[in-house]
Amino acid sequence: MSFASIMKIFLPKDRVFYGLFEEVSSNLTQMSEVFGKAVTEQDPSARAVLLKQLEDWEHKNDEVTHRIFIELGRNFITPFDREDIHYLATSLDDIADFMWGSAKRMMNYYIDDVDDTTRGFAEIIKKSITALNKAVYGLRDMKDLRSLTEACVLINSLENEGDDMLDRGMMQLFSSNTNPIEIIKKKDLYQMLEVVTDKCEDAANVIESIIIKYV
Repeated sequence: MSFASIMKIFLPKDRVFYGLFEEVSSNLTQMSEVFGKAVTEQDPSARAVLLKQLEDWEHKNDEVTHRIFIELGRNFITPFDREDIHYLATSLDDIADFMWGSAKRMMNYYIDDVDDTTRGFAEIIKKSITALNKAVYGLRDMKDLRSLTEACVLINSLENEGDDMLDRGMMQLFSSNTNPIEIIKKKDLYQMLEVVTDKCEDAANVIESIIIKYV
């Protein structure tokens, strides 16, 4: 068998990773949109239905992430470092996990009075995932490096906004006459939402690392 024939066996397989990462990214986009709708929904029952949908999306992401790890074990040739593939898959999966974790807290704690801080976090998360989706899809050919880099920079900036949102939310929470139990609930929710922005930044950092290595 010629060298060219051998390469035909291996080379096409590395492209599977792009499709899988894009699938995860698209799922995250759907999750952020559903969460955004949930926090603006006035009817608690309808909100609970929307929040519950995030569990299905989180399970879908788990399945795709598992497929990425299976392909990583099967394929000799990968589009970029195996470690970076693992880190990116893990970072994206973490985003889904913590988004679903935030939704569960809203349901389990019976948080019906959705406040400006929660809605603000939902908006920051949606913007972060939109930028992340752009960056993930840009990895396939890396033709528009400026756009890729700008998306990562935006995610880092939005993470800083998330930090500020957490600080403001905590200050408002502890300076109010809110019931201590409600304070504990909201504090836990805010912190979980802030972690989502952290995980978006983690994924962006991996993408920046890939760009530096392979361009």
